[in-house]
Amino acid sequence: MGHSEYLLDVLIFLTAAVVVVPTFQHLRSSPILGYLAAGILIGPYGFALIGDTGAAHTLAELGVVFLLFMIGLELSISRLRALGSKVFGLGSLQVLITGGAIGALAYLQGQTFGAATIIGGGLALSSTAFVLQLLVERGERATRFGLTTFAILLLQDIAVVPLLILVTLLGAEGASFIEAFGFAALKGGAALIVTFGFGRFALRPLYRMIASMRSAELFVATTLLVVLGMGWVMTLAGLSMEMGALLAGLLLAETEYRHQIETDIRPFRGILLGLFFMTIGMSIDISFIIGNLGIILLLAVTLMGLKTLITTGLCHLTGMPLSTSTRTGFALSQGGEFGFVLLGAAMALSLITQDVAQILMAVITLTMVATPLMFYAGKHIGNRLRPDAHTPQDSFGPDLEDVNDHVLIAGFGRVGQTVAKVMSDAGIPYVALDLDQARVAKCRERGVSVYYGDADQINVLQSVGAGRARMALVTLDKPKVTRRVVAALRSHYPDLPILVRARDRSSTLELEQIGATAVVSEAAESSLQLGSIALKSLGVEEDDILCVIQEYREDDYARLEDIISGK
Repeated sequence: MGHSEYLLDVLIFLTAAVVVVPTFQHLRSSPILGYLAAGILIGPYGFALIGDTGAAHTLAELGVVFLLFMIGLELSISRLRALGSKVFGLGSLQVLITGGAIGALAYLQGQTFGAATIIGGGLALSSTAFVLQLLVERGERATRFGLTTFAILLLQDIAVVPLLILVTLLGAEGASFIEAFGFAALKGGAALIVTFGFGRFALRPLYRMIASMRSAELFVATTLLVVLGMGWVMTLAGLSMEMGALLAGLLLAETEYRHQIETDIRPFRGILLGLFFMTIGMSIDISFIIGNLGIILLLAVTLMGLKTLITTGLCHLTGMPLSTSTRTGFALSQGGEFGFVLLGAAMALSLITQDVAQILMAVITLTMVATPLMFYAGKHIGNRLRPDAHTPQDSFGPDLEDVNDHVLIAGFGRVGQTVAKVMSDAGIPYVALDLDQARVAKCRERGVSVYYGDADQINVLQSVGAGRARMALVTLDKPKVTRRVVAALRSHYPDLPILVRARDRSSTLELEQIGATAVVSEAAESSLQLGSIALKSLGVEEDDILCVIQEYREDDYARLEDIISGK
């Protein structure tokens, strides 16, 4: 294939994504379904616009690698500790019991023990992308229902790695299930020990050195090197790149660079993951599905019913109210994106036939389409089961990792640190951002809640909870950057109070026009403070001094500006 043909394939992929995916988003459906539909249209079972999909598949696999890395970034030790019993208790039970039940049914239908295990594990997983999107849209991320659902999804995401290892080992010629499982456990444990040892001693110093160079391009390149490098090392050990990516994310989740890394890597993950789902769509044979529509619908209804009953029962047995348990069961009733990953890998290694994979992929797609309806049904039934239907659901309180009702401080120089000290003394939580890695490292050693990140990027602000903040304080010393940060915050969060540090009167007026709630002029305030000290030294009464100073403040320092301008 010549360069022009490769370019044509790229253009077809991009055109299909740009045309189809926004249509699905406009219909308030998941972009994942849009990518699947786009793949079906351009694939060999659609209009056959793409011939050779091998290169696309290779590139698309990196999308899954970056998705696992992002999941690793979410799995900080503090978050796992806060949700520990639900993640490793309730989540493990859900995956094991649901997977066991589905696997048993598959085994009874004639699948081999290894194939039945993969089918059970793949269909036991729910859609993290779908469910979290709906939780955020409905403002239920921090409710009892939302955190219980998230905890189970977290364990499911962790379970993907051993399942992928298991698929690889089962695909090895002559491998038995017991041997595969044993090797997976041993290799996984060894990889964890070695990688965590390396990460503890090498990753943080590496990022400190790179961050000190103040090069955004080099910072992104370092992250790509860490993700792909650890993935490559895992493949040398006979494991998967996904395992290496997850471990890299875990190690970086505890560092002060986490939020900036998450923002930098998101575009790579989004593009490549979209390509992955498009290649999945290209492998779906619509005519085959139509010919087997009856069995697909039956399996989809059975899967959703079985997962709803099992998850509801487990949640209730572990102490959740019946209303919360029911909502969680309905919310997690669908198949998930990782089901496509596992089934695709199993089909490529001939662990399951192409016909079985096609049917099960269609089942997952249908259940994902039904997710918003299941959310609605779960909420309706859950409200009826609640003793007082008008009482809002209990909340676990703020997520310990993503603090709520806090003050966001952009810039952690002398002014930012002083403001943070005032907030801390008053018992008000805050999260600060700064690009001076030496300052960030020094402050974090003292337990200060500051992270390395560029406040000029709205995604970084979002990742540290700008949407949940009580107030934002912008103390940056660069006027152009300050204006961009204020404008971005006001555009995305119209009701957020924004207090800003400015150098002079002209900057104050401009920032107020952009959307700052209040602006403090450094030049004006320092002049007034110096003047008040001089008056006090000259014997002027303190009340008289306060009246004079307040007169200058009441008109936003306009009288001072008149003096400076010579009016």
